Amino acid sequence: MFKRISALVLAGLTAMSVASCGGGSGGSGGDGSITMGFAQVGAESGWRTANTKSVQDSAKNAGVTLKFSDAQQKQENQIKAIRSYIQQKVDVIAFSPVVESGWDTVLKEAKDAKIPVILTDRAVDSKDTSLYKTFLGSDFVEEGKKAGQWLVQEYKDAKDPVNIVELQGTTGSAPANDRKAGFAQVIGADPKFKVIASQTGDFTRAKGKEVMEAFLKSNPDIDVLYAHNDDMGLGAIEAIEGAGKVPGKDIKIITVDAVKDGMQALADGKINYIVECSPLLGPQLMDLAKKVVKGEQVPARVVTEETTFTQEQAKQVLSSRQY
Repeated sequence: MFKRISALVLAGLTAMSVASCGGGSGGSGGDGSITMGFAQVGAESGWRTANTKSVQDSAKNAGVTLKFSDAQQKQENQIKAIRSYIQQKVDVIAFSPVVESGWDTVLKEAKDAKIPVILTDRAVDSKDTSLYKTFLGSDFVEEGKKAGQWLVQEYKDAKDPVNIVELQGTTGSAPANDRKAGFAQVIGADPKFKVIASQTGDFTRAKGKEVMEAFLKSNPDIDVLYAHNDDMGLGAIEAIEGAGKVPGKDIKIITVDAVKDGMQALADGKINYIVECSPLLGPQLMDLAKKVVKGEQVPARVVTEETTFTQEQAKQVLSSRQY
């Protein structure tokens, strides 16, 4: 797995191990005695399934008692779960927010109950950053930029317009907002790149296929598909093949995640480029949880550095992928 930690993150992790000040909670904080309430987004993709398994396995290995809930991609379900965790007086709450907005009230309830909160994978847009201790996850804007940079390089000699369709993630979610913004920032410097259609596929394979079918009917001249995750891209491949076109050739495809099915499609030439987003956040999450429960200071942001894959690189690492 191409999971490397940047110097900045290493410095942050070092700081985590030596700091001894900061807000505490009502938890006991000893190894094996922490109870974590974890509110997951859902099971919408292969990435999310791997993320859930990483959290569950890491909790078991770290001796952390895990209370787990699946929100089925609904914010109201996550808020209900978080309130349940507050009532149960867990030691720490972690969650991957379905969307960015609308969390201040429930996060303040957790703060008032002196239960620390850790954001994983996705951020919130709360102006009051004291409502959570840290955010552990990828830099989604950077992922979008990497996708755009490959596209610019791929078409550097093209004179004609490059027609792009975009399959966005769940509307209002941090990865959807940021991957779109990072991509647009890079391709916006050259007017030949034109996003002719952009719509949410909810990060699911089925919706990715459905939306791509609609794109193909309304836009006969599509050069590139940019999908915010592999699953939507894989669904889109089915639609492209169903329309009698060759994915990876007639329509170039860029996706984000690098789950095994996506990497297989990349190795097969059906996807042209994948930007990695690792779901294996469990070990770092448990480490952070133990520290915040003990009242130790942790970095406000912990970023996992990830890589990108071409077809040849995918062939080399496919057999060793963990997810």
